[in-house]
Amino acid sequence: MEFVEAIKDRQKIREIKEILFKRSKRDYLLFTLGINTGLKISEILNIKKGELVEDDIIREFLVIEGTEETKIFLNEQVKEAIDIYIPTVPSLSSDNYLFKSKKGDLPITRQQAYRIINSVAREVGIDSKIGTHTLRKTFGYHAYRGGVAISLLQKIFHHSSRGETMKYIGISKDEETYPKIDVNL
Repeated sequence: MEFVEAIKDRQKIREIKEILFKRSKRDYLLFTLGINTGLKISEILNIKKGELVEDDIIREFLVIEGTEETKIFLNEQVKEAIDIYIPTVPSLSSDNYLFKSKKGDLPITRQQAYRIINSVAREVGIDSKIGTHTLRKTFGYHAYRGGVAISLLQKIFHHSSRGETMKYIGISKDEETYPKIDVNL
């Protein structure tokens, strides 16, 4: 597997979202969900509509079943993207995959998700290595820079050390970082 990087420039993130919004509400949601939740692409692609929306109300948390239940907070950016996307596919039922392929009932493939993310990143002038893990790393990088403790990110990413998490999100030991802790009361 090739090493990919986080998108550290918020302006590039806005540009990507703008392009995807115009091009495909599904792809806009894919990107927005990925950078705001830190989910793996395999987890994102396996989400079904009913896991996010019940009786036309968007849930506050996405519950991921596994060895242990994980609850992922759905922030306003994600809720807005869901609210924009769902009406564009009126045939999407609760048990359908959210990122359903145009060729059937299965979700898009990891390769298709990669093509979507990589091509739009190139379009906005990002030259670094970009892939599906870029979404997860972007979440981690901006969460850390926003004041989230590295220990919490380490737990989310299932890493064995703080150093592994710092390297994963693209923060070098030499880089001075000043997290912005803003409780916005």
